[in-house]
Amino acid sequence: MEWQGPFSWTGYENLNNLDPIPDTEGIYLWTFRYKNGYLIYCAGITNSTKKRFRQHTLEYQSGNYTVFNVNEAEQGRRVEIWHGWSYARTHREEFNDRKEEILSAVEEQLKSFRVFVAQIPDKRERARFEAAIMNSIYSSTEPWAELADRGMALSKRREDELLIVIKNISDSKIYGLPETLEI
Repeated sequence: MEWQGPFSWTGYENLNNLDPIPDTEGIYLWTFRYKNGYLIYCAGITNSTKKRFRQHTLEYQSGNYTVFNVNEAEQGRRVEIWHGWSYARTHREEFNDRKEEILSAVEEQLKSFRVFVAQIPDKRERARFEAAIMNSIYSSTEPWAELADRGMALSKRREDELLIVIKNISDSKIYGLPETLEI
């Protein structure tokens, strides 16, 4: 599996001098700069990165996603400014009261993300690959593993599916991405 990147989050190319994400079907990684490379926060799958990243941007701006202190995240530490997901749904008043602060942090986070993509045409393989990456991070004992997004709906390999071994290739060091993965 050849990873391309790092790319800019869509719409932030002029702020971080990175190339835009190519519109592709496959899997993507949201990473923060970390030491001599990049640290995975989240893996995701898509039929179109262009459409999917527009959706993600709207979710961030609506307060539905978790927002970090970027300086801490780039040290591999999870320091939340706003906790999204179920907390966000039940604390809309707090979000509205802190909206300016939270949206400013959203802008910093989206600007700081470095995105990697790999083209995978098969939908089922994308789902298996996403699960393998995130489960590898979840089982890691490295302190930075706590930064990773939790509570994702992941689709592991079914018993009737053949084991596939993937070798990850990237020009960049990506912490949390093993050299090989069994999906």
